[in-house]
Amino acid sequence: MSAAQPDDPAKRFDRSHLTRFTETFDFELDDFQIRGCTAVQQGRSVLVAAPTGSGKTVVGAFAAYLALHTGRKTFYTTPIKALSNQKYNELVEQHGADKVGLLTGDSSINGEAPVVVMTTEVLRNMIYARSSTLLDLGFVVMDEVHYLADRFRGAVWEEVIIQLPASVQLISLSATVSNAEEFGDWLREVRGDTEVIVEEHRPVPLWQHMMVGKRIMDLFVNASENARVNPQLLQAISAQEAESRHGRRDDAGGPRGRRGQNRGGPKGPVRAGRPGRGPSRPEVIEALDREALLPAITFIFSRAGCDAAVSQCLAWGTRLIPPEQGERIRQRVQERVTSIPEEDLVVLGYWDFLEGLTRGFAAHHAGMLPTFREIVEELFTSGDLRAVFATETLALGINMPARSVVLERLVKFNGETHADITPAEYTQLTGRAGRRGIDIEGHAVVLWQRGVDPAEVAGLASTRTYTLRSSFVPTANMAVNLVGQVGRQRATAVLEASFAQFQADRSVVGVARSIQRNKEALEGYSDAMRCHLGDFEEYAGLRRHLSDLEKQARKARLASEHAATQVSLDDLKPGDVIHLAEGRRAGLGIVITPHRPGKASSPVPTVLTQDAQVRRLEPSDVNGPVRPIAHIPLPRQFNPRNPKSRRDLAATVRAKAGRDVPTQREISQAADEAQEAREAQRSAYDEQIDSLRAQIREHPCHSCPYREQHARWSQRWWQLERETEGLQRKVDRRTHTVARTFERICDLLAGLGYLDPTGTTVTDQGQVLARIYAEKDLLVAECLRQGTWRQLDAASLAAIVSALIYEPRGDSAGEPPKIPNADVRDALEDLRDMWAGLVARQQEAGVPQMGEPDGGLAWSVHRWASGARLETVLRDGSLTAGDFVRRCKQLVDLLGQIKDAAPDEGLRRTADRAVDAILRGVVAADRLD
Repeated sequence: MSAAQPDDPAKRFDRSHLTRFTETFDFELDDFQIRGCTAVQQGRSVLVAAPTGSGKTVVGAFAAYLALHTGRKTFYTTPIKALSNQKYNELVEQHGADKVGLLTGDSSINGEAPVVVMTTEVLRNMIYARSSTLLDLGFVVMDEVHYLADRFRGAVWEEVIIQLPASVQLISLSATVSNAEEFGDWLREVRGDTEVIVEEHRPVPLWQHMMVGKRIMDLFVNASENARVNPQLLQAISAQEAESRHGRRDDAGGPRGRRGQNRGGPKGPVRAGRPGRGPSRPEVIEALDREALLPAITFIFSRAGCDAAVSQCLAWGTRLIPPEQGERIRQRVQERVTSIPEEDLVVLGYWDFLEGLTRGFAAHHAGMLPTFREIVEELFTSGDLRAVFATETLALGINMPARSVVLERLVKFNGETHADITPAEYTQLTGRAGRRGIDIEGHAVVLWQRGVDPAEVAGLASTRTYTLRSSFVPTANMAVNLVGQVGRQRATAVLEASFAQFQADRSVVGVARSIQRNKEALEGYSDAMRCHLGDFEEYAGLRRHLSDLEKQARKARLASEHAATQVSLDDLKPGDVIHLAEGRRAGLGIVITPHRPGKASSPVPTVLTQDAQVRRLEPSDVNGPVRPIAHIPLPRQFNPRNPKSRRDLAATVRAKAGRDVPTQREISQAADEAQEAREAQRSAYDEQIDSLRAQIREHPCHSCPYREQHARWSQRWWQLERETEGLQRKVDRRTHTVARTFERICDLLAGLGYLDPTGTTVTDQGQVLARIYAEKDLLVAECLRQGTWRQLDAASLAAIVSALIYEPRGDSAGEPPKIPNADVRDALEDLRDMWAGLVARQQEAGVPQMGEPDGGLAWSVHRWASGARLETVLRDGSLTAGDFVRRCKQLVDLLGQIKDAAPDEGLRRTADRAVDAILRGVVAADRLD
């Protein structure tokens, strides 16, 4: 992985290429675009970090142009297949279908073309397979390279960047990140000479607004400064809040059922939808239309919310385009869906989808059929759609700029909890507003609702920080591929070059400086505590040891006393009468509820005091162990919530047990006896403490007249030494972290037989693992090695393999899966047992642990692979058609890997049949994901 030398003359190109390339545009390129293209022409790699919609892809397009005019190849990589398809269509339009190819998980078109668009995973797999397609590769464009921060797929970007041949120029295109220079420094380290170009300026200015009621108002007084919140906006919000509290309801006059409820359920009338009691979604679209702010993307952080928005606009009668245009859209869409069986269209919600399109609006989210999403993207990009209701995934993917972006809420579910969106997320979402070459300005609109503070919105809008953080973690598949290609020692060096390790090393630079400063100060403290009578450092060590032992002895005594007290409380039974001599609970009390181990509701006893109060008895309420002085059976009908019942029992306690209350003399005598017993019971520490005290008295420094002055310097030295040791531990934890994880994974693989006992050579089983690129790669390889799937038919194999790619959404997690037959049930049990064993080995090895397989998709997949209709497959399940198709695509990809990797010929044939069984109907008709 030797980096290319700066300004390598052999890699420079004729300057006329850039001149001819710029002439293909009908507008003048920006300075940052020219700089980026110039760097590529000079044979250098380049990182371009610029806002969404600024035109940074021009630099990538120039790499494609150079490939076609210099006899080399360009690979244009993207993070998602939808973006790959879009970029492929753009390049085909520019250069012709014979010069451009497409390689994704399920599409292969003209793969040996001089310009090939592909997902980043495809390029990673090519590198590991040493594909001949890599010959003559001159340029790799990594579009949306900031995806390397993605915790699920980000490692792929770093694998590619590190392992590409040094002769390949890397063109990295990124959203604006606050640490672009740091990322550029890393690229220079692993790729050689790299130009870093950061463009902060948005080509289309962005105006920030809030919608209060039905009015769209400026967020700032001066949009160019983004400093002071508009006082008129604050007044409007105050008036709206007052109206909501004292006057007319925000949604008064809207269509409502009895008592303001929608009685129709899912099949009944659709209400207009008023997020947070603000304007309805159709009213928001109408307001945007009045202000000439369409086309707009409304971000709704819910798939169901996006679909509901379309239904609400249909029910409202919203129409955003002329009927003639709608009719043209209808014909266009009908041509696109001819390959989808008609019986499936109803299940897919096609007719409402189509009706919305013909009126100029649609939803866009991951739960939709990918073909439907592609149709929405095409129509929106061509200007035929005026409003799209989308989840945040749209902001991460394809190029769909709008004039305006609307945010319904500033809170979204992050997979674990509902959390406020970050400034980086706000910037990413609103970055879609403003179409270069079309709009003079873009607009971001936040809907006001109760609880939304304009100052918080202003903070989100004015903060531009998005730090790129590596998510790189070595995997089992990565380990066997690297060991097989470059050897274990070289592989360790490769991983040390990752951006993750680069950032970790940089993060300890400041800590290392602190350690150095501390060491210098420690030398000064050592001089200051030097004693002429002897070794004061040794003397101070004895004093510290004594102090530590005395603290440990005190803790041990307190722990022993606390344990004795807790045991006495645990032994109390209902009806036991106790007497507390002091504290908050002083006086008589009767136990009404005993200690219940493991019960959070009543972990300690509950007592009724002599004044009829119910109190929990904590160890802190007593001074030492508690012993009952009497026992009074609780009345059968005793109710602690009934005041009379409490008073009657308290009176009984006072009458029957009052005479048994110990006197003050008896209490004092018992306390003295307990203290004598504690003193008589010498602890294990006492002898050591006595010995240390003797050593201290005999030490020469003990008689020094400046002893305490030396001791103060010694204390400072000791405190700084402890701080320095803590800082050193922090450095040790962060340095070589990636390599340590890799070494542990290799040791684990050697123990499992995927590497030889020395961990330096890939075994035959390791070659199988090298061809499995799934998240649960090791579990798949173990199943293949142990032959647990050999006896399964195609449908059952598809069902069990689905457990390796399925991750339930939050609303369905934890539900027991429906299992189609006994074979799948047995295979799923074997799979879970195998997973548990591997996780135990991973825990023991100290490496990241894989997630548990989930059979929640097995029933649906088995039905589909057995030939059932889509309606039957999705019936009684929570999975949407789009999710099902997307999971089927992932399943086909993994089954294809199993077909290629399995050592058993019969299993390979079964996997091939399973692919054919899944890849039919709406799954085969779909062109994306």
